[in-house]
Amino acid sequence: MSKILACTDGSVYALSTYDHAAWAAQKMEASVDVLHVLDQHREAPAVSDLSGNLGFDASAELMQQIADVEEAKGKLAIEKAKVILADAKKRFTEDGIENVNVIQRHGSLVATVEEYEKGADLVVIGKRGEAADFDTMHLGANLERVIRASKIPVLVAARKFEPVEKFLIAFDGGPSAEKAIEFVVNNPLLQGLECHLLTVGRDKPSADAKLAAARERLSAAGFKVTAEIVDGDADEVISREVKQRNIDLLVMGAYGHSKIRQLFVGSTTTAMVRTCCVPVLMFR
Repeated sequence: MSKILACTDGSVYALSTYDHAAWAAQKMEASVDVLHVLDQHREAPAVSDLSGNLGFDASAELMQQIADVEEAKGKLAIEKAKVILADAKKRFTEDGIENVNVIQRHGSLVATVEEYEKGADLVVIGKRGEAADFDTMHLGANLERVIRASKIPVLVAARKFEPVEKFLIAFDGGPSAEKAIEFVVNNPLLQGLECHLLTVGRDKPSADAKLAAARERLSAAGFKVTAEIVDGDADEVISREVKQRNIDLLVMGAYGHSKIRQLFVGSTTTAMVRTCCVPVLMFR
């Protein structure tokens, strides 16, 4: 059976993350692991750090009070995590997902996702977490690190789940884009949906041939496909096409493995996740 790893922190994006994961689980007939990770560096600052600020005159009684407060904060964070996971399981059960497993861990979200994605087929995570800056539209640092580190597809949930009927593949002919085509053709997640294939720019002579080959593979797999090459800036063209075509889901390659490639590919990846109001399915 396929497995989906859904990450939650109980933030405003949590319900949407559950809805996106439930949709994917139903399409893929998959089980769901719901993962909550307590970042100890953020949830419970070390007492030793505070004691340094207090200096040598701090009394033992005050230090004990600080330790008690930190211990209480840690226990409260654990109880909060239990409530979040119980709510998540209830939500998935109500959506008809029978095989739901909840996981609570301490540590780094990125490292924990790397550990648990080994037995999964898809990671689902909200666009922003509880620590993200909503005013400036910044993405959470954890989100970008998860996308860069994950070896399986990552579905970035939008603020609200909407039924998915049409999807757009931002296709540059690179290895990540080819992985996206491979997934779409062989995985039931997007089968039966309308597909639009988009390449931005004509700077590569092989662009037409690669786009035609991708279209042929998708058509052979039963997809209704339209394909086009559009000149212009990738960020602007992809965003415009998503809006004009009422696309429900954007599929694209994510950050490259090399630092040089990340400078170019990564900027478009981040821009699309930040600015597009639809969920984004990422491939490394």
